[in-house]
Amino acid sequence: MNGCCERIFPSKRAILGVTLALALAVSRVDVRGAETSHIRFENGQKQSGVTFVLDNGTLPDKPMIDGIPGGVALLDYDNDGYLDIFFTNGASLPGMVKGGPNFYNRLYHNNHDGTFTDVTERAGVRGEGYSIGVAAADYDNDGRTDIYITGFNRNILYHNNGDGTFTDVTDKAGVAGLSSTGKKLWGVSAAWVDYDNDGKLDLFVSNYLDWSFATSRVCGAPGKRISCSPTLYQGEPNILYHNNGDGTFTDVSDAMGISQHIGKGMGVAIADYDGDGWMDIFVANDNDRNFLFKNRAGRGFDEVGVESFVAYTENGVPVSSMGVDFRDWNNDGKPSLFVTALGGETFPLFRNEGNGFFNADTYAAGIGFRSVKLSGWGAGIYDFDNDGYKDLFSANSHVSENADIDPQQHYRQPNAVFLNLHNGTFKDVSAEAGPGMQIRAAHRGCAFGDLNNDGKIDVVVSAIGSPAELLYNTSTDTNHWILIKTVGVKSNRDGIGTRIKLTEASGLVQHNHVTTAGSYASSSDPRAHFGLGANAVIKEIALKWPSGTEQVLRNVKADQILTVTEESSR
Repeated sequence: MNGCCERIFPSKRAILGVTLALALAVSRVDVRGAETSHIRFENGQKQSGVTFVLDNGTLPDKPMIDGIPGGVALLDYDNDGYLDIFFTNGASLPGMVKGGPNFYNRLYHNNHDGTFTDVTERAGVRGEGYSIGVAAADYDNDGRTDIYITGFNRNILYHNNGDGTFTDVTDKAGVAGLSSTGKKLWGVSAAWVDYDNDGKLDLFVSNYLDWSFATSRVCGAPGKRISCSPTLYQGEPNILYHNNGDGTFTDVSDAMGISQHIGKGMGVAIADYDGDGWMDIFVANDNDRNFLFKNRAGRGFDEVGVESFVAYTENGVPVSSMGVDFRDWNNDGKPSLFVTALGGETFPLFRNEGNGFFNADTYAAGIGFRSVKLSGWGAGIYDFDNDGYKDLFSANSHVSENADIDPQQHYRQPNAVFLNLHNGTFKDVSAEAGPGMQIRAAHRGCAFGDLNNDGKIDVVVSAIGSPAELLYNTSTDTNHWILIKTVGVKSNRDGIGTRIKLTEASGLVQHNHVTTAGSYASSSDPRAHFGLGANAVIKEIALKWPSGTEQVLRNVKADQILTVTEESSR
């Protein structure tokens, strides 16, 4: 994240370089451009009982850490069929201690009626230290969702006890976020992923900078400090923990080819981008080249970001990559990447070409000139209007509280949503997506999921210094949908890594995969969502489980939450 006054506009080379791409995009038939967007969000925070305000403990000198929190998780911790909400929170500076309730992490129970109850104290999850990210999944296959929290001075693994409470098992599990020399690394995001397909969820942690208050630099004029560039500090290695199946993990970062790649890790997302049956890992690095870790059949990882053309923009430069999602947005069966970055840089959109390479479609897809004005954190690729094509969402704000000293930048920004026009391009429909999308705030992490089980994907966004936003999807359409909850038998219990191909009665084919990872420092609904348009019946649902099991369902009714249990006989 550069200083607020740097790289305000794209370079002349960037503009010239996308001229042809823009011409191609304009020449395409825009099948939706003339229509009014059906995507609409309503902020339900005021009546929800969710009073959380992200407190970053900021200081006048604006140290690097105060711009980095905070993540959001949507998880059903009590298995009642409704998503609950977990927020990470900061701490007092420079001590980095949660010295009062304003710094506690928070867990809110979903009451099924649009309201939530704060159960933090009873659950025992108020946390310690300066918390940043969160990843939720059932790591021990006991049928209950557990919580992993990243932070600057404290990473925490909470085991779900099944009675509404959690136990801190970090030390026993061996996932404290330490380097090979015992140094605590600055954890930002995490992803649960069964990288070796052994039926047990492993844990990947992205780490940021080798920074401390002792080495902290000061940038900007007195009284108008800005966050310094991460280029002033060395990056840190990421960590991969292997699940031993007995409640403990082993750090296999060195053996698996992860730790030798030093980056400045922010967002993390997983997908099987090359279709070989093994989940790969993308790391968004801040002002450094992005990493794409290609999974070599569970035996190790090759970092192929440069040769796959996702390390840099089309101009060969890194951006301040923060959030990321890794899904198929053009229904070609190949997961592609949507990355958020700082104002003046654009949000890279990398289209998976299916041959090991990606193409930078940022300008050709119509989000280049719009996103250059935005600074993004959380990111999502989801079908918000249930028309069968996934749209884009970004949670926006500049990193620097004093960014407004540059008239081209703004600290508090509204979020953005881009409508998929079905032809490889997107349209910015934020302005007509309702008052919930007009809120200017210091947005950070966001999580995606169906809070009220109405088949529409909602968004919960955390914001520094202002109430979190519960953006309920109130899109006005009659499109059908399905949510698929996977239960592994030979695979991990959550079915994370399961690839799903859905064929509609109309012939449209969609693809998605089961994951909670993505966005920025956040964790989303594990249920795979598909919008179905006018199709009330699904012709076929084909699932490829991490274990190798293949399962096909036919003539499935739409508008339901479908639980699919892995067939153990195959």
